Amino acid sequence: MNNKDFTTSILVDQSPKEAFDAINNVIGWWTENLDGGTHNLNDEFEVRFGDVHYSKQKLTEVIPGEKVVWLITDSKLTFVKDQTEWTGTKIIFDITRKGNQTEVRFTQQGLTPAFECYGGCSNAWTDYVQNSLYSLITTGTGKPSLKVS
Repeated sequence: MNNKDFTTSILVDQSPKEAFDAINNVIGWWTENLDGGTHNLNDEFEVRFGDVHYSKQKLTEVIPGEKVVWLITDSKLTFVKDQTEWTGTKIIFDITRKGNQTEVRFTQQGLTPAFECYGGCSNAWTDYVQNSLYSLITTGTGKPSLKVS
């Protein structure tokens, strides 16, 4: 169990295409503090959560209605000793049909209990995926972190 990547999933009544489109609307569910592209293969985007979290993601796999993968190419988490813990990890969204529903399985490959940020990061991801992304897919309105001027 100590080397398991963090994962969480949701089931929605919407189609795989609707789930895929919502995942790629990153400012609609994760954070409005985003610069860059979030839709196409090789797009890169940066997110910031105040001075606590910075990360740069590159879309390395984009299969409409099935899968999205972000490679974290740079990161700075100021609340942990190794501020680059996320660098080199991958965020994977697997989208599959389960009967009349669509499952979205979120995995941060490389985010394991050995990481200092595991507790805080896994709790944050659980909230963003199970509440904000779920809401964006099912109602059209997510609950992202708001833009900071």
